[in-house]
Amino acid sequence: MAFSDLLEQVGSTGRFQVLHVTLLSMPILMMASHNLLQNFVAAVPLHHCAPHANLSMSSMGAGDVLQATVPLGQNGQPESCRRYVHPQWQLLSSNSSESLWEEGVEEIETQSCEDGWYYNTTEMSSTIISEWDLVCDQRALKQMSQTTYMGGVLVGAVIFGGLSDRFGRRVLLLISNLMMAVGGTCAAFSTSFTMFCIFRVCCGMALSGLVLNSFSLIVEWIPTRVRTVVGTGTGYCYTTGQLILAAVAYCIRDWRWLTLAVSLPFYVSFLYSWWFLESARWLVLTKKSEQAVKNLKTVARINGRHAEADKINLEMLQESMKKEMACSKGSYSALDLLRTSTMRTITVCLSAVWFSTSFAYYGLSMDLQKFGVSIYLIQIIFGAVDIPAKILVTISMSMLGRRPSQCGALVLAGVMILINLLVPYDLQVLRTSLAVIGKGCLAASFNCCYLYSGELYPTVIRQNGMGWVSMMARFGAMVAPMVLLLGEDSPWLPGFIYGGAPIVSGIFAFFLPETLAQPLPDTIQDVDDRGFVWKKDKRLPEKEDMAKKDPSCVHLKESV
Repeated sequence: MAFSDLLEQVGSTGRFQVLHVTLLSMPILMMASHNLLQNFVAAVPLHHCAPHANLSMSSMGAGDVLQATVPLGQNGQPESCRRYVHPQWQLLSSNSSESLWEEGVEEIETQSCEDGWYYNTTEMSSTIISEWDLVCDQRALKQMSQTTYMGGVLVGAVIFGGLSDRFGRRVLLLISNLMMAVGGTCAAFSTSFTMFCIFRVCCGMALSGLVLNSFSLIVEWIPTRVRTVVGTGTGYCYTTGQLILAAVAYCIRDWRWLTLAVSLPFYVSFLYSWWFLESARWLVLTKKSEQAVKNLKTVARINGRHAEADKINLEMLQESMKKEMACSKGSYSALDLLRTSTMRTITVCLSAVWFSTSFAYYGLSMDLQKFGVSIYLIQIIFGAVDIPAKILVTISMSMLGRRPSQCGALVLAGVMILINLLVPYDLQVLRTSLAVIGKGCLAASFNCCYLYSGELYPTVIRQNGMGWVSMMARFGAMVAPMVLLLGEDSPWLPGFIYGGAPIVSGIFAFFLPETLAQPLPDTIQDVDDRGFVWKKDKRLPEKEDMAKKDPSCVHLKESV
């Protein structure tokens, strides 16, 4: 009896599995809120220099003061970062204004905003930009806040991935929920920008812990035949979360209360996470088989399988986990990702795919103000496009295969972004439509590479492989906000980089082997046998080396 058969015996998709997956998926609804929170808490309001501190406004209107103290830019709007050294009251006369403009009013001496800024609070009552004056000379700090958050996600992936294999999924999930709740609460009440970034790093680390351990607990308690359906369902939870964020942000216009609102639900998740049962697979592999038997009996009873619960014993469990225990005896590390030529090709190509997908995805998703329409509306559109995109790529993966789907999604995304560079800025509808198509293609690419990577890496190093490519994705997300700073001197350059990266990685994806209708590989030799047929003869020494390393797993295979 295999372990999948044992899961069928205790209830397969019974009450426990339905409740288990539902409760684990609920925090995923709020993960998008933290990933994309920057769009709203760091929105840049219209702003200009505050008038001179000694200027009396009792006898004049605010419009007159603005005209006399702040010069106009080339777009006819008040300059954001400069003001006149001395108020130019003569500009209040239309005749004087026209005369001075003809003579070169721009030559009047100006200075930086010595007395702070005035912010338009029509759209947002408060953001971290207006809170700590992250404009003009300090405007780069806006992107820094998102980069530090993504840095936390990267660090969390490294730390929580290793800790979950050592201490279990359930404990790390509890810690991650509490860390997200407390970190978000503290970020909401931060008294300085530095403090805000520190707690956002904590939130990023917690998000990685939530993703890794929720996914592990979901897939390790459900049978293989429903994993695709469940995986797609949890993916749509993240999509729904993008729509929830737009609604919550529309109702809450203050950055502190918005940050708090998307963090409080994790306290609830922390409380009910105590109910979760630890993965029976992990318990057996860490020599805690007695607890695994107890958990399986509990699952069977919740599912109404009392007779089956009484039949489960230690011998039955160890027999069902024989293959997993045999494969776990070998010693493997991240270095095995580069051990053979096939593994090197897979790792390099997947690294490029994950990096560029995440890089371009967050490059588009984290700068919604550039489209010139309501950020709430564009957030809803950007979230909604994931729904048809994921459906189409799922159909494509099933009919055309993983490799053409991955290549096509990346190349099409890059082409849409590059075409957008050629569209005039005043054609906002067309620009937005192209960006939405590009973002949908990147969402499809994410959906594809999660499944594709799991099928390419063998069982013995699958966690190492998924951890590596996930780290590359986080690195891409970290770099993405900083590229926007290049637009200060060359407005076209960020878009060119965001569009070029997916096209290049689409070419890399072309060199990956196809996995459609192929069995999951258990060993590195299985990957070599399946990967590149034309290299088989040249790899015989490598196969023999791997067989010596772990002969117990050489001939094991698991069908999808």
